[in-house]
Amino acid sequence: MAKISIIGELINNAYARARNAWEKRDVAGFQALARLQAENGAVAINVNIDGTQRVSVRLPEMIAFLPTLIPALQAATDMPLSFDNPAIAYHHAALAVFDRSKSRGKPILNSLAASRHRLDELVGLVREHDMRCVVMASEKFLPGGKSAQCFKPEEAYETILRFVELLTDKAGRTLDDIIVDPGLAPVGADTYGLVNIGLDTMRLVTANPALRGIHFSVGLSNFAWGTPKAVRHKLECAYLTLGSRVGLDMALANVEHHAEPLPEDDPLVAQLALALEHGRPHAGESTENAGFRQAEKIMEICTPYLEE
Repeated sequence: MAKISIIGELINNAYARARNAWEKRDVAGFQALARLQAENGAVAINVNIDGTQRVSVRLPEMIAFLPTLIPALQAATDMPLSFDNPAIAYHHAALAVFDRSKSRGKPILNSLAASRHRLDELVGLVREHDMRCVVMASEKFLPGGKSAQCFKPEEAYETILRFVELLTDKAGRTLDDIIVDPGLAPVGADTYGLVNIGLDTMRLVTANPALRGIHFSVGLSNFAWGTPKAVRHKLECAYLTLGSRVGLDMALANVEHHAEPLPEDDPLVAQLALALEHGRPHAGESTENAGFRQAEKIMEICTPYLEE
């Protein structure tokens, strides 16, 4: 069974403990979250203090707190930190106080995408600070510096090829430094076939020997959003089984859930695979219609768990 390395996601205001720590600027609370994740096997700790639906956070507030937060996290654990924000100012502030000598591995820039403002400067930071980086495959480059969402695996594959060229040529990265996020939508509301696009994208990449060594990671908590709590974790693990078949080896996840692929013979794996096949459009059919059919199959999977 393939091993999935977990990037711990608990320092995120979507979680109550992180939100409470942020609102109180409770350094000890953040340190406790860092230690908890390190002790539960995380290979890196994601640092995302941005706003959510429950709390509003402005970029200047984040930048003001990072000089306190980053050294405190490094005092609590030597796990590599993953700096998660689209703004280059966030990364400048985090890296200015990050001490590489206190980290057992390279820091991670999360994330690069076709839509990022000042993308060239972000790539420059990756080079300057000898970082690994997360690359979003869900956006494609368009002429004139524009971007758009990918709705075909071939488009995502082209995005990955472009980033590999950019990062190896301009930032001196190896394939081991590149972590591709192929995108992961809530499977029960995926009317654009995004889950299948992500899986198919990984298939295309792993079929190319020249790309051997590249990593894949998904935001796992997105996958089973909206499903009954009793089955949510099992669905996530079933997805890890399907993903690991095509190269998935990392996930941004809650380490307390101990997410790992289900055995290949677990019935839920076959059920989920069948539901995703129902989500593939037939000739002349819209992706939305196929998506609704996929949602119906997911509901069938979930129905026995509704009373638990």
